Amino acid sequence: MGVHKKTRLSSGRCNVFGHLDGRFSLIEVMFVWISMSNILTVKTFAQGAQPLSTGFYETSCPSVKSIVADAVAARLRQDASAAAPLVRVFFHDCFVDGCDGSVLIKSTPGNTAERDSPPNQTIRELGLIDVIKNQLEAACPGVVSCADIVALAAKEAIRQNGGPDWEVEMGRRDGLRSTATEASSNLPSTFSNAASLIQTFSSKGLSVRDLVTLSGAHSIGNAHCTFAARRVYNFNGPNGIDPTLNSSYALKLRKMCPQPLLEHSRVPLDPLTPMVFDNKYYEDLLEMNGLFISDAALLTDAGTLAIVTEYARDQSAFFGNFVNSMLKMGRIGVLTGQQGEIRRHCSAFNS
Repeated sequence: MGVHKKTRLSSGRCNVFGHLDGRFSLIEVMFVWISMSNILTVKTFAQGAQPLSTGFYETSCPSVKSIVADAVAARLRQDASAAAPLVRVFFHDCFVDGCDGSVLIKSTPGNTAERDSPPNQTIRELGLIDVIKNQLEAACPGVVSCADIVALAAKEAIRQNGGPDWEVEMGRRDGLRSTATEASSNLPSTFSNAASLIQTFSSKGLSVRDLVTLSGAHSIGNAHCTFAARRVYNFNGPNGIDPTLNSSYALKLRKMCPQPLLEHSRVPLDPLTPMVFDNKYYEDLLEMNGLFISDAALLTDAGTLAIVTEYARDQSAFFGNFVNSMLKMGRIGVLTGQQGEIRRHCSAFNS
């Protein structure tokens, strides 16, 4: 079995915020340098690969889009909160060794896979991907990759919750490896600062705008109360509350997440429209109502703050850029042509 290795950019972390010439923050200057370095890396990924196509399955599996859409719709009727996890699966797949379905692989006695790494232990809806795969195998045996199913399901989760619609590029092949260590070292933390987030996204060929735009996926879904507790009970500040958090919102979080925390207690990422994909997330950020430390970090740099402000005022701009950023993320490190495989079962390699 061949291992398809990918080139990665190695660079240090910078936690210093400053301004140069009164116009550009140090983070922005650092990002330009990293992005220019990344051009060679991104080109290396693409060499010898076939481009993705929105009509890839037009003749080989013309029902693929409707099968995925119907399956996601049925799941959302059962549990409306399933949308956000589907988007998260796509994000976590693409950021670790590229969009190759590696996050779906189950661990074996000889290998701890991505899904069992600490960042992925709360990931949900992998079972739905298996259901969709079984339906597609019945309709078009051995044709549709698990990686493409993940991309299509994420789009449907957004569209069916009021977000934008777009044509998903397809033609990805499934990867041949999945390791927990790769996930732990490649996924950004919800406790990351702006410099760390920008560097992580840049290492994947994604811009500052992509970072802020894709963070808008936090418009839907919820998180365990442990994330809230970190900011409203255990923070090193007055009364244990993070001073970058709106005090009224902090008190609401305490009411929703009383101590001792219950095992399954959760809090919505968007307090007002948690099941609707909209730009309210950015309005919340400007009011210091972002749940994660990484959300609040977007207010600490001039470049990211400007984009947050833009999207808070203009939902159409957010939607348009969200589509572009999802397409861009969906091209990270893809396997095409004869690379990788088309798995028979999404949770296991063919051999």
